[in-house]
Amino acid sequence: MNILTVNINESGYGEDQPIIKDINFSLHSGELIGIIGPNGAGKSTTIKTILGVMEYVRGEIDWQKGSLYAYIPEKPIFYEHLTLWEHLDLLASINEIDDQTLNQRGSHFLEVFKMEKVKHEMPATFSKGMQQKVMIIQALLLKPDVYIVDEPFIGLDPSAIKMFLEVMEQEKNRGASILMSTHVLDTAEKICDRFILISEGTIVAEGTLDKIQIASGAPEASLLDCFHIIAEGKS
Repeated sequence: MNILTVNINESGYGEDQPIIKDINFSLHSGELIGIIGPNGAGKSTTIKTILGVMEYVRGEIDWQKGSLYAYIPEKPIFYEHLTLWEHLDLLASINEIDDQTLNQRGSHFLEVFKMEKVKHEMPATFSKGMQQKVMIIQALLLKPDVYIVDEPFIGLDPSAIKMFLEVMEQEKNRGASILMSTHVLDTAEKICDRFILISEGTIVAEGTLDKIQIASGAPEASLLDCFHIIAEGKS
């Protein structure tokens, strides 16, 4: 079942400044798709277009009726004078999550990510890695149908990356879908069900790793090598 269908003809900061073109794909329930490519390829613009925050868009973004998504941005955003727990409390209030559920989910994920000792401190003062953990915890608190994740591994140490991948696998098993942009291809190769390879603002290949390998003409190659073969062939 498609929970998200993306048909972007063009998107950017104006009709004369399109950044991405012809981005078309669907996300299925319980699936993890990796949007991959180098910096500046158009990954984040694709994410922002799906979220509805780009100034110029030609195309359609169709969500399954009633679906809820949570966004984990590359650059964490916080209220300067709220503690970590106050951020969770505010998020729960906005999304009509009751206190019992907040306490249960919030405490659980604070423990999972080893953040319970700083729950009453200000995230604005945290390290980049700790701030990224807070964004992940906030998304998990919502138990959404879809996670939209932009470069999640930046700033996380190996232990935090392992925890993040474990909880995302648990969420997939629950039936949640994940759309994740990243340029960390060795990790993406291990966890994604399908891939959208973007180069210079457009899709150059898509599908499972097997299909990407066939498209690159290198059936035994890594995802990283396949991307370089395909991207260089396009240029």
